[in-house]
Amino acid sequence: MIEININKLLHGSNGEMNLDVNLKINKGEFIALSGFSGSGKTTLLRILAGLEEAKGTLKIDNELWLDDKFSLAPQKRDIGFVFQDYALFPNFSVIDNLLYVKKDIDLANKLLEMTEMTELKNRYPNTLSGGQKQRISLCRALMNKPKLLLMDEPLSALDPEMRTKLQNEILTLHKEFNTTTIMVSHDPSEMYRLASRVVVLNLGKIINDGFPKDILLKTKGSQKFSFEGELLDIVKIDVIHVAIVSIGQQLVEVVVGNEEAANLKIGQSVSVSTKAFTPMMQTL
Repeated sequence: MIEININKLLHGSNGEMNLDVNLKINKGEFIALSGFSGSGKTTLLRILAGLEEAKGTLKIDNELWLDDKFSLAPQKRDIGFVFQDYALFPNFSVIDNLLYVKKDIDLANKLLEMTEMTELKNRYPNTLSGGQKQRISLCRALMNKPKLLLMDEPLSALDPEMRTKLQNEILTLHKEFNTTTIMVSHDPSEMYRLASRVVVLNLGKIINDGFPKDILLKTKGSQKFSFEGELLDIVKIDVIHVAIVSIGQQLVEVVVGNEEAANLKIGQSVSVSTKAFTPMMQTL
């Protein structure tokens, strides 16, 4: 159990803002932290990591990390942090970047195998693609098998195909190591795929907290619309099938027939209108 009860005055582009977060997170949960830019998401991650000061308390499995008289040093906090800009050591090879954290060659090789990076373990970061660098950053963050994995928009700079691939790998690693994960994201499809819970911040306060479907889905009602998007899921509700589609920065629900549901595949690009739900030939 993670217990967060912190307070910090922030000075942003819109003036002063009070980051005031009271949150409990169960072991093994995957939390997507969402909200407008400047709402305090990254600052909250940095406070959890011990990289910024704050008032209040932090408890991880009944271990005190922060109170009014004490703040545990960042290097003593049992966390892994995946940064948006990778933060790899440029003069270390892939394998040495991992072993710098912990001299456990078996674990390092296991992580590289899980992320399909074994053949590149002797390469240096400047010879890797963005997706490969982010894989290494993720592996390095897990080398200590941390109680808490923090990720600050780790995939925002990647193309859609690579994002999808790494999302699957993140979820696999999260489950394999049973790590409690908090990830900042602005991508609803990413949050839907990965998170067991979505927490929304606005002006430093939690304004929404719940299951991804409850937080992210927006009902269109009788509004007419037509768009192309990615099929994320098909859910059977009583006698009907509901397709969940990501389009832009929104998720929508579309009712589909039994035959259509049987022929659709998750990850497929689909065209949606008020009259038809037509799968396209291209897959994402």
